[in-house]
Amino acid sequence: MQKHINPATLPAPAGPYSQGILSTGPGQWLHIAGQIGVDKDGNCAQGMTAQAERAWFNLLEVLREAGMGVEHLVKVTTYVTEPSLLGEFAAVRAKYLEQVRPDAARPDAAQPGAAQPGAAQPVAARPASTLIVVKALARPEWLVEVEAVAFLPA
Repeated sequence: MQKHINPATLPAPAGPYSQGILSTGPGQWLHIAGQIGVDKDGNCAQGMTAQAERAWFNLLEVLREAGMGVEHLVKVTTYVTEPSLLGEFAAVRAKYLEQVRPDAARPDAAQPGAAQPGAAQPVAARPASTLIVVKALARPEWLVEVEAVAFLPA
């Protein structure tokens, strides 16, 4: 069985796709569409750090909607348009993969990257990852796109 995951906190898909697909069976697989630095109202964040924060926030919203957390990520693919901004992206990625806690409150939708209260010990997610530098993404203002696959064991 599959369920389409389209959180109300994200912009509506721009075409015939879902933000995520939840597949059930002996476990649950979630395939998350590429997330970009755009809020639910269609506003694009400015600069790599802000876009990366929003893209990761959006990705975590899809995980949350499916009942999963960052610790369930098994594969992350990232597309960036500017190699000189990789350091900025890496800092944001590290924050989301190393400091997100499964019992933490999610950040305010208006504040991606906001500090999260929760357990004293962070969960360090280490999904298989690929980073690809591309000439451009679907829109010229987009600097980064992050897609992922997550698995929740039965």
